[in-house]
Amino acid sequence: MRLILEELTAEAFAPFGDVLACPEQPGRVYTEAALDNRRAHAKPSLSFSTKEPVALPLASTTMERHLHSSQSFVPMDAGRWLVLVAPHGADGGPDMAKARAFLARPDQGVTYGANVWHHPSTVFDRIARFAIFMWKDGSSDDDEFVQVAPFTVVEGA
Repeated sequence: MRLILEELTAEAFAPFGDVLACPEQPGRVYTEAALDNRRAHAKPSLSFSTKEPVALPLASTTMERHLHSSQSFVPMDAGRWLVLVAPHGADGGPDMAKARAFLARPDQGVTYGANVWHHPSTVFDRIARFAIFMWKDGSSDDDEFVQVAPFTVVEGA
């Protein structure tokens, strides 16, 4: 299967979560409505990640989700990066036939909704650094990774 990168917009990404961006003018934007914790005992987790870039086309077989928590990625120093999501299939796993691949700009973050299938953090162009926020309780329910049929992500024509 081949996925073509599309522009990341709030409207296109809405079924899967929220696009995060600073306001154009001086001021502040609040995004707490996008944050979701489905376990009262889970604790907030703020982490920082540095990722090595990969080349396009990207070949992969991995998807992940966080059943009980939203997960936010906020670039601190990045180039372009991948936001790949899929709805649930009949078996509860990701429906890769309906997956969408978005190309995020360095000034865009995302919050994946709780229980949203997405591809692991992947960056293009150069090393990137992100702040990542979610809720964790230390159990195996914090993160779920699955293998899917091979797919390729390519830039648009």
